[in-house]
Amino acid sequence: MHELIKKLLNYFLIGVFAIIPIVIVLQIIIFVKGLISDLFRAVSVFSDSNVYTVLIFIISFALLAWIGHTIAQKGGSWVIKTFDFVIDRIPLLNTIYRVTKKVINMFLSHDQAIAKEVVYVEYPKEGVWVPAYVTNRQDNKYILFIPTSPNPTSGFTVIVDKSKVIKSTMDIEQATSFIVSVGVDFDKASEVNQLP
Repeated sequence: MHELIKKLLNYFLIGVFAIIPIVIVLQIIIFVKGLISDLFRAVSVFSDSNVYTVLIFIISFALLAWIGHTIAQKGGSWVIKTFDFVIDRIPLLNTIYRVTKKVINMFLSHDQAIAKEVVYVEYPKEGVWVPAYVTNRQDNKYILFIPTSPNPTSGFTVIVDKSKVIKSTMDIEQATSFIVSVGVDFDKASEVNQLP
């Protein structure tokens, strides 16, 4: 009887872990749908006409596409620069905005040298190796974000000497997949064998 309960609990946990990605994707879809619905209702109440509501959304879409195109082609947009200038003058908000923008840019950056570099570091003690994202460099020091499993958005920020890290061939997506899957999705066995 004890073995049967153990097997059932094991199967239950396997089922839960199999469903988690589906639930997360569904939650994101429901969140985005709710956000768009609320925005549509707010605009509809304000304009009091479906034609105006659709027109406002078309103009908004075109404006965002134009801003994205300008940033991709020229590296910036006067709309964003104007907003940056205004926000920079508001205490507290300027710090939150600046940090949020840097974190987003880190993951979207085309600068492969820093923003998308993954390394191994010994943490929390010697002999225990974890993947970490390089977020910045200062001389011979690396500033690393060490994500925790299975939620890579939480973790630790550490400063280590360059000699304490080992470069990985993983990109951000592969490292994140490794962390979310608690090590199940990992095809870098040759790298692991080279760790001291």
